[in-house]
Amino acid sequence: MIKNGGALVSFMECFNCGNCKTGSAAYYCLMKDDFVLNQEATSQVIEKTRAGWKKGHPKYEGQRRKSRKEVEAY
Repeated sequence: MIKNGGALVSFMECFNCGNCKTGSAAYYCLMKDDFVLNQEATSQVIEKTRAGWKKGHPKYEGQRRKSRKEVEAY
């Protein structure tokens, strides 16, 4: 341990928990005892894709009515 500006800093090795290798934007590091933001994952551009029924689809109106009936049943 080294005293650095009043705070104790310990140099420990990685616990190999695998949290940093998940590819998520944020993870908890056991060694640092803190949450870490993954710069590689946060800098990626996420594009929205529309999935499901669109108005131009031939069966759109039937699907819309069917889904509205299911919602009204609740």
